[in-house]
Amino acid sequence: MTPQERFEALVGELLGIEGVTPPETGRGFGSAALRTGGKIFAVLADGRLVVKLPHQRVDDLVEAGCGVRFDAGKGRPMKEWFSLDPDGELSWTALAREALAFVDTR
Repeated sequence: MTPQERFEALVGELLGIEGVTPPETGRGFGSAALRTGGKIFAVLADGRLVVKLPHQRVDDLVEAGCGVRFDAGKGRPMKEWFSLDPDGELSWTALAREALAFVDTR
């Protein structure tokens, strides 16, 4: 399954959750994003799942070799954004649900 197909399956799975809205058409980082309350919690960027998580959780995932901090092309990795290794073993659904819960509490 391609990353795009995996993300589309993830979108289909999470749209049943109250408050979750699908990606919009258009360009740019936010256009391909899943949102809750207008806030992005998961997006497909360059074939990788990118999720918003607590800073310490991102640190732990990076240290474990599961991926890297997301860099939106500005040369500065973002503290609360994690870019999952596309060949990694972590569940896209579990990470996206974790991100949803984190963003919902903010």
